[in-house]
Amino acid sequence: MTTETPRRFALVGDIGGTNARLALVQPGSHTLHDIQTLACADHVGLVDAIQTYYQSLGLTLEDQPTEACLAFACPVHNEHVRMTNNHWEFGKSDARAALSLERFKCINDFTAMALGVPYISANERIAIGADMTEGSGDDASPRLVIGPGTGLGVAGLVRGAHNWIPLATEGGHAGFAPTDDVEDGLLAIFRRKHGRVSVERLLCGQGMLEIYQALGELRGLPTPLESTACVSRAAHARHHQGQPDDPLAFDAVLRFMKILGNVAGDAALTLGARGGVYLCGGVLPRNLDLLTQSDFRRAFTDKNRMSRYNAAIPTWVVTAPWTGLLGAAEALHNEEVA
Repeated sequence: MTTETPRRFALVGDIGGTNARLALVQPGSHTLHDIQTLACADHVGLVDAIQTYYQSLGLTLEDQPTEACLAFACPVHNEHVRMTNNHWEFGKSDARAALSLERFKCINDFTAMALGVPYISANERIAIGADMTEGSGDDASPRLVIGPGTGLGVAGLVRGAHNWIPLATEGGHAGFAPTDDVEDGLLAIFRRKHGRVSVERLLCGQGMLEIYQALGELRGLPTPLESTACVSRAAHARHHQGQPDDPLAFDAVLRFMKILGNVAGDAALTLGARGGVYLCGGVLPRNLDLLTQSDFRRAFTDKNRMSRYNAAIPTWVVTAPWTGLLGAAEALHNEEVA
């Protein structure tokens, strides 16, 4: 535990479908203290997880924070919050009372991710594209933050007079638009399984596995791999070692990256994100080598009459581990964030 006075700290959190990341900050600061990652499945709900975190730090009731900003991987505009990809749900007023909070902000996880982007260092992002001199970006223009994890997060960020202004969206639930015959086939299979097909159905951890399975169906090939992790490992084995045993997994991951390029490019056009596109989430850093070898950047810029527009937009993978927590720290006293 830090030697600073505990009661001066606020609680920040970045809570996804699988893990809850928690930390303490001094209000007005972006320096994170006592970062912990808790498995959501190990806790009945939000309050239980936070109280477990406090207990691990040895905080008494008098020492516990009275301010908190927590980011969630789900819509948060209603009083009752229900997580999309895990069992947690809570009433904001109930959680605030149970934790004795005087200030309690609930924001979307990709709102937090967007707000954290200005606070990552240059060595915590990696440019994607063979010739990134074509995309230097415009620092005064909007930025797009997008990334696959348990779902697909999408958010924007614009520069205000005094603060960064986040644009919360549910862009991951926009409809999937195929761009070639293979994707026409994928859409038909996904539609049979899911009905309406959002881009998130393909661009998430589970989506990578389902793309692999769908490609196998289209090609009449067996699909023995049973998890996203297995698909990713098999793709890496072929990429690094030239192993020919499962080219289907390699093709599935490359197709995943190409579709991400399509979707990110469309979202950049929609937002006018000439300030750059920041690729976040848990999937991409683990598959960075495959992303750089994929058609991501070509698909991102392949927009017919608007190809030159997108070619001027830089695309980066964010490798900073706690971007969402930094964004929650920024949101805590950012007057642009309700």
